[in-house]
This record gives sequence, C-alpha cells and structure tokens, in this order.
Amino acid sequence: MTDQYADTILVGGHVKTSSGWAQGLALRAGVIERVGGREDVLHRRGPGTRVVDLAGDTVLPGLHDLHVHPIYAGIRDRRCKVPQGSSLAATLRIVAEHVARAAPGTWVLGGQWDTSALGSVPDRTMLDAVAPENPVLLEDTSGHSSWANSAALRVAGIGPGTADPAGGIFERDAAGRPSGIQRETAADLLAASAPKPADDDVEAALEWALDEMLSYGITSFTEAAVGFTAGPRAELRAYTRLAGRGAVRQRVRLCLVWSPQDPTCEDVIAARTLYASDRVTPDCVKIFLDGVPTDSHTAAMIEPYKDTVEGRDDQAGRHGMLAIAPAVLQRAVTRFDRMGITVKFHAAGDAAVRAALGAIEAARTANGHSPHMHNVGHCTFVAKTDIERASRIGATFEVSPYLWQPSPICSDIAAAVGPEAVERVWPVREMLAARALVVAGSDWCVVPSVNPWSAIETLVTRQEPGGSADSFGESQAITLEEAFDLFTVNSARQEGMAHRVGRIEPGMLADLIVVDQNPFDVPITRVHATEVKMTFIEGEPVFDAKARRSQAPPR
Repeated sequence: MTDQYADTILVGGHVKTSSGWAQGLALRAGVIERVGGREDVLHRRGPGTRVVDLAGDTVLPGLHDLHVHPIYAGIRDRRCKVPQGSSLAATLRIVAEHVARAAPGTWVLGGQWDTSALGSVPDRTMLDAVAPENPVLLEDTSGHSSWANSAALRVAGIGPGTADPAGGIFERDAAGRPSGIQRETAADLLAASAPKPADDDVEAALEWALDEMLSYGITSFTEAAVGFTAGPRAELRAYTRLAGRGAVRQRVRLCLVWSPQDPTCEDVIAARTLYASDRVTPDCVKIFLDGVPTDSHTAAMIEPYKDTVEGRDDQAGRHGMLAIAPAVLQRAVTRFDRMGITVKFHAAGDAAVRAALGAIEAARTANGHSPHMHNVGHCTFVAKTDIERASRIGATFEVSPYLWQPSPICSDIAAAVGPEAVERVWPVREMLAARALVVAGSDWCVVPSVNPWSAIETLVTRQEPGGSADSFGESQAITLEEAFDLFTVNSARQEGMAHRVGRIEPGMLADLIVVDQNPFDVPITRVHATEVKMTFIEGEPVFDAKARRSQAPPR
C-alpha cells in the first residue's frame, strides 16, 4: 500500500499534548497522524497538503460543554432580552419598548431577571404599569421562575381559585391573589398558554447557537433538556433537519426530559433512535429533581434556608422541593440504566444530589456497574459524605463554573443559604480530591455567554473574569490544568469518547482549536480573554475567525 500524505499540517506554534508541548501536528482522514517538531510533521507534506503556519499560536484539544440549551439560547436572543443584573427601572424600560412595538394583545416573552438586581421580589402590578393590555411573561435567570402581568394571568385562566400544581407554586399577595411570580411547574403551567416558536424559528435559533459555540472552540456538547423551549418533537425535528444538511458539526448528545407526571415523555424516549445520526446521539434522559437555591427556595436542601419567603412557612419554604419520590426515581433510573441510557439529573440542592446518588446506587445494585456515566448536574451544594459516595458508585458530578463568579444569581443564592454554606458552594476541590469524575456545563443561556474561557479562569480564581475583590466559594478553587481537564479529558470520558477525543495524540480524532494565546503561559486573570482563531472537527475547519470578520457587514 502506498504511503499517503497528510491532508493538513499545523506547524510553527505551541501544541498541547498529553506529555508536554510540540511544534506542530499532521492530520490525515480526520485523524491526528503525527505530533512533533517542525521537520517531523513537515515530512508528511505532499502535493495536496494544506499547511497552516500557526505563527506562534497555540493548538489545544477541542472543548466540551456538557450542559447547554442552544435552542433556548437562540430563541431567547430574539425575544425581549433583559441584560442580567438590570435594575427594576431598566427592566421595565426594556419591556415598555417591546410592548410599544408589539401588536395589541400579542404576547411579549423574554427575560432575564434576578431579585437581588431588581431590589425586591417583583409582582404583576409593576409590569401592568408598562403593559396593561399585552400579556407579558419574563423568565428569571435560572429559568425556574417567571414573572407575569395581569393580562398574562387572565389569558392563562389563573386567578385566586387556581390551586398550586404538583411541584410548583403561585406566589400570592396578602389578599390571596396570584402575585405574578410562578415557581417551577407553576411557571410551566403559565408558559403553556403562551405561543410556541414556529419550526423555522427553532431551526434558525439552533443553527445560530451551533455557530456561536464553534466560535468559542466547543467541538462537543450535551443538549441538557430537549423540549425546554418549543417542545420535544419540534426540537428533535430541528436537530434532524440540520444534521440532514450537514449543519450539525459538533458531536451532540441529546437529553430527553422524563417526568412521571408526563406520559408523553415515554413516547419520545421510545422513538429516540429515529433522531440519531452520525453527529447526534439521543441516548440521555434528563430528570429534574429540584429547583434553584435562590429567593424561590425550590432547591431541595438538607438544612433549612437561612432567609424566609414572605407568606410561606411550609416545608417547601424551609427546605425546598424534591420533585420525585425516591422510590419512583430509583425504579426509573434502574430501568434507564438497563436500557443503555445515560441519566442526567438537575440537582442543585444537597438533598436532591443525595436523591440522585441514591438512584444511581440502586441502579448499580440491580444491574451491576456499567459504562453508563450517570451524572448529577449543577451540584451547587453537596454534602461531604455524598462526595465520597459518588466516587464509589461511579457517578459523575457536573458543575457550573460559569455561574459562580460574583453575580446577581450568586447574590440571591448567598442570601438564601447564608455565608457558611456558600464557603463550600460548588465544591469542586473536594470532588477532585475524592477522585470523582467532574465535568463542566455552562447551562447557557442561564448565563449570558457560552464562553468557556471565562469558566476555566473562574474555576481557578472564583472571582469575576479579570479578577475582583469579591469571590464566591474561594476554598473550592482548583488549578488551571485541572480546570482544563474538566473541559477535555474528563468530558470525553463522560461521553464515552475518551479513546477518540479530548487529547492531542496520534490516532485521536482531529477535534482541535487554534487560539491566540497560550492560556498556560499568561496571568490567570487573562485566560478569559483567550480568543479562538480556528476550530477543526475531524480535521475539517468549521470555524475561522479571520474569514468571519471578512464576511461581516460594514458598520
């Protein structure tokens, strides 16, 4: 057999390998063929080889985001977008501008808001002042609470006699009328009356989000809750159509939402393989176990919340809400494990994390250990004993390093749980010390940007990108190398792809990024400023910053 030349050679830079740094690498048929010095890789050049002069740039393995909502991000970007941290006056001004452009009686949908930024828990009358006729529905930053005006409540048929749904709360005023703040399934109930985006809009939103992620070097991701925005079938259709025309470049795992209260979930899960393709794998189920540990008090906590919720002195107000009974959860996870499906949990509070680990342990006991890496998502708070337990049963912790820098949502968390609990918020240092598998997920668009470089930096500093006097959970900071591993080798292992991606070595797939600075050779407070110049998936250039700039319309 005639020896073939490389398709592409990248040379003249700094290439991060598992054993150190090299000057270049040669790619052939989507695979890394050779890594080494300049002459070594140029030896693989042939008449048709594309040679890329790195000019001192750095080559890294592609990054992985294991908890992201791209369709949600794309749709929200086109709605009434309220910048995170906006004051009440700024929020109402933005809403008024959108209402002025909307047709009479049509819905105005959007977000995001946080109680700490607004100054107090809002209510419907504040929105009524700028939108007396148009129904308005704004999601908070977490996506677990919503804020509606009176018109929206009327359209949805929600009034003083409306009972709280299972797993949800309609906050009420002193007279017992719905205040316009909905928590968890109550927010879902109200949102069901609002119009869903059309298929074309869903597809366009997803395509925009895929390109946005490529521009940050994200070559693989997990869609954490299919159906979150437009319903599961509409969102699965969007992935299928884009994959059919080659527009899905990343490796994508889809998590299909399951709930014992919604029998349609079983139909979607049963039909999952119909939506599979070369780059799209719908082999994950998402289970929401609780809410968020903010002023809503919907995250399930072992110890009671430190502050109080006006008008509420029930179990949920003190300890949060566990959405699924442990026995029901354990049966479901055991069944999915037996089916070869990976389970991802939403578990922000330590009581929810404990319930998730209990379900994983039940599955291991019933089925034996398997390659399915069930993962507990968010893990804002985790009891120390449960960290050791996770390592023993082979459970993965998925953390949210985009969230823990000082920010409005973190201020809400601190007020709700108190300073002592915040000392161990997102306990990554303890997780790694226990030899548990830890991966990272942005939860975009709960965060305003999917930029992983800010997350890598703040894993190390626990400060705002660029550094700040304030920090959040500083005792749980880790090293830069450990932070980078969360986005590469750890994530590849979680995805069952550690033998193919996550490292730069001969024989691995050529999922690579070229960046403008070596993040291991700059001050840690500069890592967030890393810019991706090129992204490759299986050796194919799928993002080129220079080409994008040249195609951008003039200002």
